[in-house]
Amino acid sequence: MTDDTPFDLQDFLPYLLNQAAEMSSLDFQRYYKARYGMLRTEWRVVFHLGHYGDMTAKEICIRARIHKTKVSRAVSALEKRRFLTRTPLPDDRRHETLKLTAAGRAAFRDLYRAAQDFEANLTAPFTDEEVATLRRCLVKIAKF
Repeated sequence: MTDDTPFDLQDFLPYLLNQAAEMSSLDFQRYYKARYGMLRTEWRVVFHLGHYGDMTAKEICIRARIHKTKVSRAVSALEKRRFLTRTPLPDDRRHETLKLTAAGRAAFRDLYRAAQDFEANLTAPFTDEEVATLRRCLVKIAKF
């Protein structure tokens, strides 16, 4: 079935953003998966704990905009691999403080450096002004 409307999926902004996000993260994804066996949500949990310090899973969900089920699975996997520990909160034992272990902190430092390198390679074809404009536009879209 053909459609006579001028809509073209290849020019649809949400589709383009999704394609750009997937393509731009593939090499980095291969790196953290091969090096640490991590999935996307797992490295994002490690990044949040490494950057912001000890947090609850709920705080990570809010800050990272990740569903609680995905964060819960990531936390369990990271705990099994000894990248983080969980300590129940004294005033509410249903929630736990998550903290990176020494291995988790080492992985964070390595992944942080790798992320900087991947971003430098990704932005290399653009001018500083183009990169700044792209960042401003993406921040506006993310706040929408």
